[in-house]
Amino acid sequence: MRNFILGVIGTLQVKIVLGLGIAWLGFLPTNADATPPALEARIASGALDASMEKHAPRLNNPIPATDANLIDGMKIYTMNCALCHGTLDKKPSPLAHSFYPPPPQLILEPLDDPEFWIFYAIRTGVRYSGMPAWNKVLNEESMWKVTAFLSRLEKLPPGVKDYWQKSFGVAESHGKHHHDHD
Repeated sequence: MRNFILGVIGTLQVKIVLGLGIAWLGFLPTNADATPPALEARIASGALDASMEKHAPRLNNPIPATDANLIDGMKIYTMNCALCHGTLDKKPSPLAHSFYPPPPQLILEPLDDPEFWIFYAIRTGVRYSGMPAWNKVLNEESMWKVTAFLSRLEKLPPGVKDYWQKSFGVAESHGKHHHDHD
């Protein structure tokens, strides 16, 4: 049994050293416009979820979800987030395929994460993804307004939907859509 365990440990060490050697010798691609392999995406997504669960403080949004606050969140999103995460006219972001990994298209595929996760990602950013930490640019109230807007995309009040329709010409439905954008 001891030899078996030592064999497993030795195999893992060889794989780690081999992987590091491949990386250090420049064999891994660095282009940001590639599509991540499914296994890599699954591992990264699981790691992100586990990290959020461990590190994101379970805060409640102190900003009431009034029409005015949700519209403010929509405007802040348009000014700061839409370039990467999708525009309010329901078109994919102009940069959707320019990042590795690609940024989630939040208008086309709304988040179903808890509000405190969304706020934490906005406030601290997401390492190795291109998502910056907005706490150096936006105040806490603005970050919470964007959080409120994003967490309610599929259930916005009528006044906010009307504002969205008049300002951006989008249809009533804000549900999840799956598109192929190659």
